[in-house]
Amino acid sequence: MFYQRTLLPRLKKELKTKEITVLTGMRQVGKTSILEHLFNKVDSGNKALLDAQNPLHRIVFEEQNYDLVLQNLREFGIKQDYHAYVFIDEIQFMPEITQVIKYLYDHYGTKFVVTGSSSYYLRNLFPESLAGRKLTFELYPLTFTEFLTFKKVEKESLVRFETKNGSKNKISYAKYKEYYREYMQYGGFPAVVLETDVQRKLELLEAVFKSYFEIDVKNLADFRQISKVRDLILLLSCRVGSKLDISKLSSELSISRETVYSYLAFLEQTYFIALLPRFSRSIDRTSAGMKKLYLCDTGLANILGQLSEGQQLENTVFQNLRTFKSLYYYAKKSGAEIDFILDKKYALEVKRTATNQDIATTKRLTSELKLSESYVISHKYVDLNGVILAQDL
Repeated sequence: MFYQRTLLPRLKKELKTKEITVLTGMRQVGKTSILEHLFNKVDSGNKALLDAQNPLHRIVFEEQNYDLVLQNLREFGIKQDYHAYVFIDEIQFMPEITQVIKYLYDHYGTKFVVTGSSSYYLRNLFPESLAGRKLTFELYPLTFTEFLTFKKVEKESLVRFETKNGSKNKISYAKYKEYYREYMQYGGFPAVVLETDVQRKLELLEAVFKSYFEIDVKNLADFRQISKVRDLILLLSCRVGSKLDISKLSSELSISRETVYSYLAFLEQTYFIALLPRFSRSIDRTSAGMKKLYLCDTGLANILGQLSEGQQLENTVFQNLRTFKSLYYYAKKSGAEIDFILDKKYALEVKRTATNQDIATTKRLTSELKLSESYVISHKYVDLNGVILAQDL
């Protein structure tokens, strides 16, 4: 059964464009399911779906004369005399294919839709020669709205923060409370969400991490000290929602600061972590400040470290905000802070139970920063103006 994802309507529109569509993201987030769905939605008999993990499919593209690739694609139903659609899954297994794609795109107008498991490799995979020829879309573990879709539970989805603030309802809160608890505990990987057995959920989460570590970290990264990367991941899992002290991490791992930075860059560019910069009106100050850490999925974070309820909540809120164009945090030397600043307009502070003091503090900081709106995100139900329930994000 196919489940609707928020990104899907945009991807369907891209089927009507000429540009190469690239769908990337961490392993097990549902890229293959979406690719197959898009393939079935194309109203054309001139289309082919290939898997780059299949050696027989890779042979299709292993031609020095790229015109011969089209002849090979005939075996998969592609005809040369009119517009063709070629869908390729796990393209990172064929790094040499980009020149073939460029040639068929330029000379035959072939529409390509491809998936890959890591932005780190796809950035290197697609050279500058494809600039202007492709659009990249990122797929993440499920948001809470998508989580409910997978659970076949209906919930009205409101867009504006102001509307969410004014639409709090005790009955609605009680209805979705246990679903949100499950989401905070086990995260948003589709297979984990669909599994009903708790032990199996944990086993699937462990399998996701093992797959990431064995394939992305061990096989694809050129790191001399793999054990240090593992140790860094374990250290990071306990620091969710915290500002990273690179010197301290360097000391604890007995490696150089430069090595820590390279490991963090890899983990971020393969979607395992996200590092939020400190908000500032000055670009230089934004670049210079400590960054705040979040993991790709709260369920994965829970099996790697002992997260507090506050950390679970903050990481879960992050999962539902990361698709915004820009995401920052803010902190003053006095200790006052704002957990998330979105698109340089909205300030969101996360609390297990919001109070009037939280609302006032967030509003004051928002005014100082000249932002448009401010809200406190509360896990527990409180009927206060200026509060949005976490489950309503």
